[in-house]
Amino acid sequence: MKLYNYIFLIGFISFSQESNIKINYFESRADHLISKMTLEEKASQMVNSSISLDKYGIDQYNWWNECLHGVARASKATVFPVPIAMAATFDSELIHKTANAISDEARAMYNISQTKGIKDQYTGLTFWSPNINIFRDPRWGRGYETYGEDPFLTGLIGKAFVEGLQGNDPKYLKVAACAKHYAVHSGPEKDRHHFNAMVSKQDLYETYLPAFKDLVDANVEIVMCAYNQVNGEPCCGSDNLQKILRQDWGFKGHMVSDCGAINDIKSNHKYKNSDVQSVAYAINGGVDLNCGGLYAEIPNAVKKGLLTEQKVDKSLKRLLMTRFKLGMFEKKGTVPFDSLGIDEINSKKHVLLAKEVASKSIVLLKNKNNVLPLSKNIRSLFLTGPNAANIDVLLGNYHGLSPNMVTPLEGIMSKISHGVKVQYKMGVELNNKKQKSGPAHMASSFDATVLFMGISPLIEGEEGDAIASDANGDRINIKFPKNQINYIKSIREKAKTKPIVLVAFGGSAIEFEEIEPLVDAILYVWYPGEQGGNAIADIIFGGINPSGRLPITFPKSLSQLPDYSDYSMDNRTYKFIDYDPMYPFGFGLSYSKFSYSETIINKSKIKIGESVQASINIKNVSKLAGEEVVQLYISDLESSYRVPHSKLIGIQKISLLPGETKNVKFLISSAMMSNINENGEMSLEPGNYKITIGPSSPWKESESYGQSFSYSYFNLH
Repeated sequence: MKLYNYIFLIGFISFSQESNIKINYFESRADHLISKMTLEEKASQMVNSSISLDKYGIDQYNWWNECLHGVARASKATVFPVPIAMAATFDSELIHKTANAISDEARAMYNISQTKGIKDQYTGLTFWSPNINIFRDPRWGRGYETYGEDPFLTGLIGKAFVEGLQGNDPKYLKVAACAKHYAVHSGPEKDRHHFNAMVSKQDLYETYLPAFKDLVDANVEIVMCAYNQVNGEPCCGSDNLQKILRQDWGFKGHMVSDCGAINDIKSNHKYKNSDVQSVAYAINGGVDLNCGGLYAEIPNAVKKGLLTEQKVDKSLKRLLMTRFKLGMFEKKGTVPFDSLGIDEINSKKHVLLAKEVASKSIVLLKNKNNVLPLSKNIRSLFLTGPNAANIDVLLGNYHGLSPNMVTPLEGIMSKISHGVKVQYKMGVELNNKKQKSGPAHMASSFDATVLFMGISPLIEGEEGDAIASDANGDRINIKFPKNQINYIKSIREKAKTKPIVLVAFGGSAIEFEEIEPLVDAILYVWYPGEQGGNAIADIIFGGINPSGRLPITFPKSLSQLPDYSDYSMDNRTYKFIDYDPMYPFGFGLSYSKFSYSETIINKSKIKIGESVQASINIKNVSKLAGEEVVQLYISDLESSYRVPHSKLIGIQKISLLPGETKNVKFLISSAMMSNINENGEMSLEPGNYKITIGPSSPWKESESYGQSFSYSYFNLH
């Protein structure tokens, strides 16, 4: 008997009723299915490659799909900038729009695959994205999969991404999104299968968990547990992490293991003595789906008394609920997304959106004497560097493929005027310690030189993917490759006083202290996706005014950082650093110049429980229209426990014409004023508080870049 025959037995319940009725309807269908299944059949549905059970109308399904910045590893798809670049836009509405485009393409691919009878990996609707781990150390190779170092920004962008993916239909999910990797997971990459992250309650609740809570509040359907241990418990089965997730936060979706993580419980963590014990530990700890094959041991675990069939049923029900919410068992045409097809995939609209995200993610770090933008009618231009025509730096990792890939070289040549003398030489390899000197002498013959330097996903990334990494995907140091440094020095020597523009690629912080004095302008462009070349060219020639901001702190050198394996937040991120960074969190220049008025607050003294409104005027004091990312930070000046130097609590992105002034208001609630104490509890203490409104996080050197900040104070009693 087919599943839809069972469905019609209770099909009198209308889908037009309230969502709780819908969920109850799905639950009754799931319960009915589970009641018919043997234990072995149940186990077959709890691994990522689930088999078909034709007698119940259950088709085979592979749960593993990826879409960090576009549908990955499947078919032709729009390749958006990597997540760290998305965060650099500081624009949650834009990222929501991006995720909506990604999920349209994902549904279209699913519909096409179903029509063709293709049901393999990367053709489903459960997407293991986004990665919302905190990028606490630039050595972590996977950091560019995240939204940066700040929990507030990570939660803001992550929530927008999840809601864009899952859609707003009252009956069905467009796709199922996943918050990963739960929890306290950010390297070292080579140790991830056995590492024990020791973390205080304060750091856990202040830094590592808030974004997960934000995504649970946004009804994310899936959470992926991490490989590592947290305070002595493997994450995939941790009682403490399960309690936080399901009891404290009320997460209702399903949990999937990172791939192979259940094997690690015995083999690498040595936490259990057998795989059967590991399976029982994971399921008892709330892990419903095994990315891997160990859940075939479920019947043995039940037979040995390590696991009850009721626990298995509970996990299986959560998995079936996800499939019901995705409409997988409905007749074709029932689900509103069934009509999405080939026209959605890499459409002109999505390509333009990829360009917009890339453009708004690019960060201008230096612009000496306003050397940028260059004129399209410049007499001559020398283009050089290993990333000028490098496809890898467009793609990042977990990527799709597109027929519209545009390298920087192609982008510039499409924009430059006819008659301009242009030459290109790679000049230097990406990272060759035996590199001979390149054609630096050519810089003397051109009016300006543009260098396309930095690193690539071959140097930083996930274990096994970054094939040129010296540390399993991580970086041992964060300098530019030595051969690139030498080449830049040679270019500077030959160019003399002629302008040099550095376009730097990377997914994390790079040391700029040695490079910065050698060049006149610096653009940090991340891994910008398929339209990266066009976005870079538009900014170089002034078609677009840069507005990107750094979602991570750039230190001056590796010597400023704590030990990589130390998960304490002491001296990490802009909130707690004791050093002067090269570039602070939130930093980014514009071709325009903006001034900030004095901040006006409606109350200088308030009682606990009251809110404060801050108001400020921002004026464009230049002759060029531009976007400003207005950032609000708060500091508790008299706390009895460790608190951040400052913390981001508000963002508004505004557009200003030349000479235009706009008034920006922020409402500061008690929750925004509160901090996490040593016990991991939210606490709000009386005392004096400082508000900073500006173009970056408060940093004593920021104003030397010509940026202005505004400060105000209030007393809480």
